[in-house]
Amino acid sequence: MNAEVGSDDFYSRPPPALLVEPAVRAALEEDLGRDGDITSAFTIPEDARAMARLVAREPGTIAGLNCAEAAFRLVDPATRFTPAAADGDTVVAGTLLATIEGPARSLLTAERVALNFLGHLSGVATATAGLVAAVDGTRARIVCTRKTIPGLRALQKYAVRCGGGLNHRFGLDDAVLVKDNHIAAAGGIAPALQRLRAGLGPMVRIEVEVDTLAQLEEALALGVKAVLLDNMPPQMLRQAVALGRGRAMLEASGGVTLATVRAVAESGVDYISSGSITHSAPNLDIGLDF
Repeated sequence: MNAEVGSDDFYSRPPPALLVEPAVRAALEEDLGRDGDITSAFTIPEDARAMARLVAREPGTIAGLNCAEAAFRLVDPATRFTPAAADGDTVVAGTLLATIEGPARSLLTAERVALNFLGHLSGVATATAGLVAAVDGTRARIVCTRKTIPGLRALQKYAVRCGGGLNHRFGLDDAVLVKDNHIAAAGGIAPALQRLRAGLGPMVRIEVEVDTLAQLEEALALGVKAVLLDNMPPQMLRQAVALGRGRAMLEASGGVTLATVRAVAESGVDYISSGSITHSAPNLDIGLDF
């Protein structure tokens, strides 16, 4: 795993502006098209000013206020964004998240992009928080995967952290995960590991995916210190934990839902990975009202 939560301060560290702004800028460029916001330009006097409120319309966990702020600032540096909540906060319906003041045209132009980021990332954080709450009291921690929307990985993984989850690898280059197709193409777990250990530096962790107890025993015998247990039912997971506890970090993956995650956690695994918290999280309903 790439991140451990040491304190609540961890949640207050969003990706740097260098990573946030290109994604927000691309979304604004897509929305503005060839001629900008013609509706606002022709209906709102140029000198009109306004104040708007970002409000949660349903309960959830917030993430993406930094993206919303960037949207308003990139459209017009004269806007003033004042947060009333923070990323990582769990809120009830009706909670004020931020106020925005500035030229009315600018607020209307940035509105949809700001809400798209804030609603989606808060949805990711909320979905994550649901799984985290479901495994409370067990040793298992919830982690995300690389099943992210292209171009939004750093932001979605930040939202996972806001929801109390941890991040798995960010890309193909920061950790090794030997999956079933790697094993098949390499000719087995042993030859795959032999080649990896001959070429990798000492700081790169190797994780191997297995879907049978026999493969787990083989991986453990070969000194693998992190094993992904793929699509194993809870009874098999308990057997896997009995074999691997104290010998390797064990991660359960595959088909995890809010209804099944508690049984997975009670098997005794260390981590539970979920792709749905990033690729299928429902949008959290957040509105902007003048």
